Amino acid sequence: MHRYRSHTCGALRESHIGETVRLSGWVHRVRDHGGVLFIDLRDHYGITQCVADPDSAAFHDAEKLRSEWVVRTDGKVRRRPEGTDNPELPTGQVEIYVSEIEVLGPAAELPLPVFGEQEYPEDIRLKYRFLDLRREKLHQNIMTRGAIVDSMRKRMKEQGFFEFQTPILTASSPEGARDFLVPSRIHPGKFYALPQAPQQYKQLIMMSGFDRYFQIAPCFRDEDPRADRLPGEFYQLDVEMSFVTQDDVFAAMEPVITGVFEDFANGKPVTKNWPRIPFAEAIRKYGTDKPDLRNPIVMQEVSEHFRGSGFKVFARMLEDPKNQVWAIPAKGGGSRAFADRMNSWAQGEGQPGLGYIFWREGGEGAGPLANNIGAERTAAVREQLGLQEGDAAFFVAGEPDKFWKFSGLARTKLGEELNLIDKDRFELAWIVDFPMYEYNEEDKKVDFSHNPFSMPQGGLEALQTQDPLTIKAFQYDIACNGYEIASGGIRNHKPEAMVKAFQIAGYGEEDVVERFGGMYRAFQYGAPPHGGMAAGLDRIVMLLCGTTNLREISLFPMNQQAVDLLMGAPSEATTKQLRELHIRVNLPNKG
Repeated sequence: MHRYRSHTCGALRESHIGETVRLSGWVHRVRDHGGVLFIDLRDHYGITQCVADPDSAAFHDAEKLRSEWVVRTDGKVRRRPEGTDNPELPTGQVEIYVSEIEVLGPAAELPLPVFGEQEYPEDIRLKYRFLDLRREKLHQNIMTRGAIVDSMRKRMKEQGFFEFQTPILTASSPEGARDFLVPSRIHPGKFYALPQAPQQYKQLIMMSGFDRYFQIAPCFRDEDPRADRLPGEFYQLDVEMSFVTQDDVFAAMEPVITGVFEDFANGKPVTKNWPRIPFAEAIRKYGTDKPDLRNPIVMQEVSEHFRGSGFKVFARMLEDPKNQVWAIPAKGGGSRAFADRMNSWAQGEGQPGLGYIFWREGGEGAGPLANNIGAERTAAVREQLGLQEGDAAFFVAGEPDKFWKFSGLARTKLGEELNLIDKDRFELAWIVDFPMYEYNEEDKKVDFSHNPFSMPQGGLEALQTQDPLTIKAFQYDIACNGYEIASGGIRNHKPEAMVKAFQIAGYGEEDVVERFGGMYRAFQYGAPPHGGMAAGLDRIVMLLCGTTNLREISLFPMNQQAVDLLMGAPSEATTKQLRELHIRVNLPNKG
């Protein structure tokens, strides 16, 4: 028999009854039922119930066992007594009558429980992550992550993509976040950067004559952490294709992402035919470029009903043609108490309030706005929004560029408060036609709004003749349930168009050559039209595992302060290391 096990703790079934077996694993828990000890033995594959009674040769050793001790057990497989089967376990019809126990690794007193899924302070969980990972839900999440990666790889290869690996030590990138810099010992005073994304490399792969690239790529950004983005590093399904239009990218990637979601949705519906929603429409209807389409609320402009009305606040605003009034319909929200609660919430978000009308039984409009604009206009608002008695509408007004984000938050809040969101489905959509540029109020200049390497719609001619703020890009995102899970674009592969695009954003040709020299040179030597995208692996896994925190689907994450509590990173370098790198540390003065 093998030194440690003949079977795993998830393998035994009725067909094994009567066999002598050997299992090794962790003591999940020990139960004493009137002098008979029941030991749940756990390994990666499952749990098996082991039994020792006073007649067992192993009883004395079994009495010493504690949670999370690693032990080997020998014994005979028998059927569980009638009425004690556990249908929750694959091994639930059998148990082992233990004849021998060997302790392979005793455990000290546990700093956090492994049995059960109770909440525990995050700093303890991360410091003792190896224990945290033994918990069933987290362990399963990590296995699901691996299976999702396998599904992605399989589906990408079925679509004719080839897997490549791009460098980790590279040059600084203009992706929009801070780089992690790595000092060079061989080249004093110079630094490598960890890649924020393989953007330039994957485009260079297309320049090199390869056709369909993908990679499960690690990316590094020195950003402040948040719940839906891990500090430091994350992974993405990185994709690039040659000789493609935007439609070709969509046709290749839609079945991959849909298929991955269907594989792991546990029967929840997944969008079959993805809608394509222009950026401006997404902002207008949902107040976000990553709409949660499970929420049925669609905002509408209702300016006409307030223009010249008795509600002077809105009427005066609308004298400026830039201003609008948007309505957020709220089916089932028709009570003063609910409306006042939403108004208070808006004030808590730093807004002056949230105007509202609600409709009582009989269809009469109520609330301060209804009183000011009158019954006829109130009825017209209700008719436009398709509302009934018992419903409400909330209003935001001003310059849409300044209030759309708040209106999106209000839409989400209303959907949650009124239980309008169907949580048991995955709604996927393409968001398209992003603006190429935006105006940076702080620096008083035009900036790229998204990816600087995207092809403008209209090409070089648009760059030369159009107001930059009206130019749309061949740029797209994938939204799912309120999260951006992918972003991509058709690339600007023409050198003169690339230079012009950067000039509009305030960069000269010398800046382009200095910062993107490799790619700029490559474009001079026969560049194919190409495009692609990158899908956030971590966010996809998070959604499919039903959690809202990326630390629940990552093996060894950092905490919110970007500290690895398990390994003690970041840590100070030794004097010798700094000397070899020709670096002195200039620490900030303490408070």
